[in-house]
Amino acid sequence: MAERVEVEFIERVRSRIVSLVNEDAKRLPGLRYCDVRMQVKEEKGAVAENGNEKMSAEDYAFDFGVRVIAGGRTSAPGYYGRILGASDTDRIAEVVLAGIREAHRRARASARMKAAAARRFGVLGQSLYDSALAPVAVARDTVSATYRDDPRTVPLEETVRMAVDSCNAARGVSDQVAYCAASATTTLMRELFVSSEGADIDQSFAQTEGFVIAICTSPHGTLEIYDFSGHQRGWELLTEGHDNGDAIVLPDFVTFCRDLATDAVEVANAPPLRAPDKPVVVVTDPHFNTLLVHEVVGHPSELDRGLKYETSYAGRSWFLKDVNDNQVGRQIASPLVNAFSDPTMEGFGSFAYDHDGTPARRAYHIRGGYFEEFLNNRQTAGVLGVEPNGSARATEASLIPLIRMTNTVFAPGDRDPREIVSEVEDGYYVSGHRIPSVSEARENFRITAVKVYEIKNGQLGQLYRDGGITSDSRDYFTSIDAVGRDFRMYPIPNCGKGQPMQAKRMSNGGPTMRGVARLTGPG
Repeated sequence: MAERVEVEFIERVRSRIVSLVNEDAKRLPGLRYCDVRMQVKEEKGAVAENGNEKMSAEDYAFDFGVRVIAGGRTSAPGYYGRILGASDTDRIAEVVLAGIREAHRRARASARMKAAAARRFGVLGQSLYDSALAPVAVARDTVSATYRDDPRTVPLEETVRMAVDSCNAARGVSDQVAYCAASATTTLMRELFVSSEGADIDQSFAQTEGFVIAICTSPHGTLEIYDFSGHQRGWELLTEGHDNGDAIVLPDFVTFCRDLATDAVEVANAPPLRAPDKPVVVVTDPHFNTLLVHEVVGHPSELDRGLKYETSYAGRSWFLKDVNDNQVGRQIASPLVNAFSDPTMEGFGSFAYDHDGTPARRAYHIRGGYFEEFLNNRQTAGVLGVEPNGSARATEASLIPLIRMTNTVFAPGDRDPREIVSEVEDGYYVSGHRIPSVSEARENFRITAVKVYEIKNGQLGQLYRDGGITSDSRDYFTSIDAVGRDFRMYPIPNCGKGQPMQAKRMSNGGPTMRGVARLTGPG
């Protein structure tokens, strides 16, 4: 028996899983649909704290998940997921078939309860959502990972050295850096998706990322700043950085950590912002807009949130009150504002197929100021009668896929960002993002920045700390009167959603933008 499972196991078991789904599963009574997802992940990494090794680890993860739709006149989905180990490899067909049967049992039980509820509650019971999946093109494909330095060949000692050296680079900036921690991880992951419709998709991903946090002291108090570097590339991402000649510019990780600590010291020494008591002109940079688009466009564009699946623990969406009262086709922003999610473009949220087997494509949320499209999965697309756009993803195969952002961004405009600033007589330049605070439906927000500069007569002036902006979301978006061409994307590796919590990787970003909002200060 093997001591561990490697990503090549997916290739060895692929044809057997196809047979289980398309032959064995179809013999189950009342089965309308079945899919199986399987994942193997090999990962290694290290953490350093104040220049000393904190921990290091090399491990693998192996799991699978099943969805079955079954029933009589009324159908319902049933799910099953399980974390596996090396001892399961010799009996994998038996384990997966048992999972299919359990998901089928759950689906039939749910269908019976759904039918009983429909009879009991009359008209209200008829509002129960259908379990039908919107149609998609059936794919049979193999998608390779992109990397130069295979994550599996990186010595664990090298990840330790990277974490320690990067942490020391940040600490060495100034004696004001009172605390610093850094981590470096690299992963190779392989996913299999097989459905009873005939889908047979084998996708692989390399994921490498670094994290750094610096806490600085100053006469104005302590200041904490942290950030991530990451991409779907191999170990070379941290040793050399990555510049795709377009929207992604990531320095090597040692430089990344040094630059962050330099910013932290500069901001720590700046005076706290005294926010004006009225709305002001604000110019927001691409890094600030990364968190703005994530929180105020991306999350409310997820249709499971819009359809109230998340109401009890994560909130609703200001884009959709109900299926008959929503913002689809309505103006919610300036005509200069465009926002979309696109897993086909290079980024941390890129893929060829989602975990429904749906081919990836661009989904426009805001086009010319009008709201256009939610992120969906095949089931929610069926509820609204729209085309699936490939947004169902799970962190692990054993977990149920949720509707998630991909590469979700504000689109670039055509203005020189320097001109956008130079036209402001009296305002503020807001740079970098720190902490979001959003309302339950995301209809208003407060997001703090790393840096806030005063703008006087078109020139950047005094730097302030502990500032940010707050606004009604629609009011802010409709106030946008300039959009730059300096489009940038940044990695977000820790977007949390669901119960149990699933942390997902994606890219967010945008260009420089100018609008009107209220500034916020400390306290």
